[in-house]
Amino acid sequence: MDRVTAVLFVLLVSCVCRTSGQTCEGSCGETLNVCSCHPTCTSLKTCCTDYKDYCVGVSPYSGTSFGGTDFIVLDATFNQSSHVVCRFNGDTNTVGYVDENSRGHCISPFLFETGWIPLHISSDNGTTFSRVGSWLSVHTGKLDSKFKATLVNSTKWQYYGTPGVGGSLEMTWNTSLVRAARVNVELWGYRETGEPYSANWKGHWEYLYSLSKDQPNSGSFSFLPKPAENGFSSWELGSLRISSSDYTDGMWNVQAAWTEDHALAWHLEEKFRQNSAVWALDKCVAWDQLENKLPNFLSEVIDCPCTLAQARADTGRFHTDYGCDIERGSVCTYHPGSVHCVRAIQASPMYAAGQQCCYDSTGAQVLTADSIGGSTPDRAHDWGSPPFKNPPRIPGQSHWVYDVLSFYYCCLWSDTCHYYFKHRPSSDCRRYQSPSSAVVFGDPHFITFDGVGYTFNGKGEYTLVTSAEKNLTIQGRTESVNETIKATQLTSVAMKEASSDVIEVRLATGHNGLQVLQNQRTLSFTEQSWMDLHGVFVFSPAPTNVTVMFPTGAGVEVRLIEGTMTTTVLLPEAFKDSTLGLLGKMNGDAADDLVLSNGQLVRNHSDPEELFSFGASWAIYNASALFTYDTEYLLDTYCYAPRHDITFIPVFSVPVSPDDPLGEQASEICFGEGEGAEFCRFDILVGRSPRLANATRVSYHNHISLVANLEPVTSCGWLSPPDNGQKAGTTYLQGAKVVLSCNDGYTLKGSAERVCQEGGQWSGEETSCVVPSNVAGIVAGSVIGALALIVIITTIILSSRKQKRKAANANLTVTSEAF
Repeated sequence: MDRVTAVLFVLLVSCVCRTSGQTCEGSCGETLNVCSCHPTCTSLKTCCTDYKDYCVGVSPYSGTSFGGTDFIVLDATFNQSSHVVCRFNGDTNTVGYVDENSRGHCISPFLFETGWIPLHISSDNGTTFSRVGSWLSVHTGKLDSKFKATLVNSTKWQYYGTPGVGGSLEMTWNTSLVRAARVNVELWGYRETGEPYSANWKGHWEYLYSLSKDQPNSGSFSFLPKPAENGFSSWELGSLRISSSDYTDGMWNVQAAWTEDHALAWHLEEKFRQNSAVWALDKCVAWDQLENKLPNFLSEVIDCPCTLAQARADTGRFHTDYGCDIERGSVCTYHPGSVHCVRAIQASPMYAAGQQCCYDSTGAQVLTADSIGGSTPDRAHDWGSPPFKNPPRIPGQSHWVYDVLSFYYCCLWSDTCHYYFKHRPSSDCRRYQSPSSAVVFGDPHFITFDGVGYTFNGKGEYTLVTSAEKNLTIQGRTESVNETIKATQLTSVAMKEASSDVIEVRLATGHNGLQVLQNQRTLSFTEQSWMDLHGVFVFSPAPTNVTVMFPTGAGVEVRLIEGTMTTTVLLPEAFKDSTLGLLGKMNGDAADDLVLSNGQLVRNHSDPEELFSFGASWAIYNASALFTYDTEYLLDTYCYAPRHDITFIPVFSVPVSPDDPLGEQASEICFGEGEGAEFCRFDILVGRSPRLANATRVSYHNHISLVANLEPVTSCGWLSPPDNGQKAGTTYLQGAKVVLSCNDGYTLKGSAERVCQEGGQWSGEETSCVVPSNVAGIVAGSVIGALALIVIITTIILSSRKQKRKAANANLTVTSEAF
């Protein structure tokens, strides 16, 4: 009866809306009295009749933060006489147009920020902006290559003019990115002015000059570079733009294709080509002097994970650096010797600094004290940070100005890396603390942060994790496996931290993918795999893989395995003693892990009915629900009903029957003993699904591997070679051995071999290289011999003088007698 009532209500709303005159103009995102302008109205069939005309979507929905992307306004109809103006973020206008099919187009502008940008569209030349949507501005380094122009052999571009590097340069682009038969190729430069860390510190893009005009839009361009004239060679960072020849030189915010920003070695002054090392050294020394005046940011950046395994597992705080990715062949141009690097996801709180951590093929961290390819912190985070717009928070370019160009000066164009590493030394891992992990999977089974495993088969919506101290809430929804089986599975997780966007990840229809919603609006990852949202990042490289990252370092991984959701939550040490919910009390003590919402402790972790009561106590309330209810089924089953279905009584134990037709498959799939095998057998014998059981087995072993990868390790810190000596060994974790030796002519004093011990201290004594004792004897003998020779010579001289005086006296006596 309730379902019939809901259907009638939806139909009634639809009919009334058509006749009531209510409009979505100025009301997008709201639910009106008789119709809706909320994103859920499409699936609920409650939209106002003009919903799509005013609450618009766009295609493509994303493009480079440099601007120039032409996108269509979907579903809305424009008059051929309309004068389209598109306003981004409330303060930046670009001129659009109407095509032959009466579709409106916008051109994205230069934006000094990334993420979803509010979009308002006018069809009356900017008098009113009645249509509302959003645009995704993307860091150029994260932009898919099909959306940008490409520098062919980019290394040659950025070393051009150094010894042995010359000749023609070439670039290519997709001709569809520029709607013109003939194009101009322009150079734009970037620089930052004003006092660093002051209100007048600004970033500037400027048109410099054109490399070619009225060039056929063939998709490629090559030229022979020469030093820039008219002082333009002072611009050392920039990007090339391909745009229609119909536009005047340097016209802003027109349809265009851009290259990535890069060091402009190819247009620098003639002095650079005559002696690039000397030119770069002067720049390096000037940068060193500037750094000496700037505040020290190193103390506030996060420490690197000790191992590659930890770095790849700590997905709440670190993410792959696209410039050195083991999944893409480890092309690590700026970090030779490394196979993979990660970046800290969040910028540091005060200075917006970043951290980069690199690892070699053994999984050990590479340090700048040992290698030019070592891990380096950054004064400006490469990906920028909110509120963006001004240095050092401008995505990409601020990092180039303060961290990358200086690397070219000191390390790549000259051999004076010691200047660079003085200000960008690697952070070792002695302060690094691994996060704790918990997981929900299968039918559904839980393993808490402190390692307690149990099964809770309630049907409803529950709190997985809550932390009042950190303002983090993660909720999970379970649904029946099917109508005949008394078992459930996780089908959705919703989460929020402080004032962040609400992110929900749920099973898509057909259970063949995951659907991501931001504030109840479905997100598409067809164009971009990474999204900067408000107070949260989301990464989805595949429809079966979603990772959500919050500013506190909390991470939520959702994976689809065999049509079943597995959700892993990673929390850093700062969450210790602050979590409650189905994933337990994170404090390292398994005994007090399971606490009911009323504070009562579960006494018997083996009692399924007591565990069921524990789980039921964490059912959420309507006021705290984070989920989206955009179908009649979800409204009826969860929104209008108790959040914990008290009528659903699951099977609490695995039935034992030698005649069970699935018994043999259970033995094959769920081999072995222990907790994982028990969970697996439960899912096949209670859930009646070999596929579910296999997913449970895989998820369990994945979790065990994750826990092992995050196992804390001890570091003794970097060990320096002795003066006048060297060392063998660049690993500094517990059990690692470093062998020390001296140069010819010196003797080693102290320990020749030192081992990193359990307490984080090196074994043995401090090592030094001294002058050998026999050499000292020879030197001493030589000194004594020299002194003896000096005494002999002095004695001879004095004796000679004495003889001369005697002879003189004798002559004087003879003369007197003669007188």
